[in-house]
Amino acid sequence: MTLDDLRVFVAVCRAGSLSAVARELGCTQSAVSQHVKRLERETGVALLERQARGVAATAAGRVLEAAATEGLSGLDLALRQLRDLVDGESGYVRVATGATTVRHFMSDAVVEFRRRHPKVNLEFRTVSSGRGSFEALTDGTLDLAWITLGPPARGIEQRAVAELPWVLAVREDDPLAGRESLAAGELEGLRVIRLPPNSASALQLDAACEELGVRLGGDTSIADWDTALLLAELGVGRAVVPALSGLAVPGEGALRLIPVPALRGLRVGWAVRRWDALSPAARAFADTVAEGRGRAAGSSCARP
Repeated sequence: MTLDDLRVFVAVCRAGSLSAVARELGCTQSAVSQHVKRLERETGVALLERQARGVAATAAGRVLEAAATEGLSGLDLALRQLRDLVDGESGYVRVATGATTVRHFMSDAVVEFRRRHPKVNLEFRTVSSGRGSFEALTDGTLDLAWITLGPPARGIEQRAVAELPWVLAVREDDPLAGRESLAAGELEGLRVIRLPPNSASALQLDAACEELGVRLGGDTSIADWDTALLLAELGVGRAVVPALSGLAVPGEGALRLIPVPALRGLRVGWAVRRWDALSPAARAFADTVAEGRGRAAGSSCARP
């Protein structure tokens, strides 16, 4: 039994396919199968079972997958820490981001971190969902993930950095454009541009509305907040969005942002495998972003 055997086995369990893992690793399906068979010979039990589409872990396989995932993650963290000790001030920080993350949450922090730590390599990867970020953190391919905070996830630590107030984005010629704020009840039945209903941000918005007995309608679906703002500016529809850093002051330009103070804000922040196992560089980057968000909150009286 080797570490490669365990890594390949975990990858097969997650993908549910021998051929998919073979393509990812650039080897034959037979080579992937040999890794699994070697584990089965060592353990004396069947670890995978064939299904109509692909394979799935048996009960014994699930036990081994959980233990292997935990062990490999801890080993990868230790190896990275050893590399950091050797490299000194150099090393890597690997961050999962969404489409709007760097622009609205950490652009200034990236510049400041580069100034303070010029030898550290920053690597940003776009991940489409919180679940995908959690999997990447668990298997050690990422250090930090910027997420919309949600319910606890096994093996993941979440830390809030900011709570963003909600605003209604409309075009300057919209009947609501002149309002200084909106009461929650005025959102009832309002048709808005929306994120996919299973996204963490959409779930938080729905929960905040439900607390106030309000239900939003929807007529357009988008993948990120920037697209929602663009469509609102074009007059395609209205959008309830978080007050992101870098947006224009309400009343300037073609877009109007009307605060909805009654809605509970959107909580965003960091997700990590373990805070105490982060490399010094990764912890410094997370702290730099948090510092920047603190300064932004302190000056929020001028911007949404």
